[in-house]
Amino acid sequence: MWTIIIVLVLVGLLMVLLEILVIPGMGVAGVLGFLLMAVAVFLSYSRIGTTAGHYVLAGTIAVNLLFLVLALRANTWNRLMLKKNVDSRVNVFDQSGIKPGDTGTTISRCTPSGKALINNEFYEVHARSEFIDEDQPIEVIKVEFNKIFVKHIKNN
Repeated sequence: MWTIIIVLVLVGLLMVLLEILVIPGMGVAGVLGFLLMAVAVFLSYSRIGTTAGHYVLAGTIAVNLLFLVLALRANTWNRLMLKKNVDSRVNVFDQSGIKPGDTGTTISRCTPSGKALINNEFYEVHARSEFIDEDQPIEVIKVEFNKIFVKHIKNN
């Protein structure tokens, strides 16, 4: 019986740690982990006795507090943290080189953003209200900061 109780506590603790560190989302693994630990404490009280239940409860609380203290230390999160700064930008271009009215061709499908060839340069472009297929003629309707808005030129 002791092995079942110890396994339930350890698996419950592992589920809580997985919820915190690995599995994003709903909290199912964390709730399941706490339930497993509660079942282990309940089994120790009901099957082994009150004294053993107290020991299991105290041990479970102590192990959870130990992991909480370890998790709240600054070095723990610094080891897990990504230390790269993203300082690049998409579409860094000279705004005087492209202006409304310029024409070009889409290189990829714009749904609503994609790539286009305008003035013999490749740019990331954004379609305002429609999806534009690949290899379609486009016209620049607006340049705003680092975004280029285009529309499809209909062939009549």
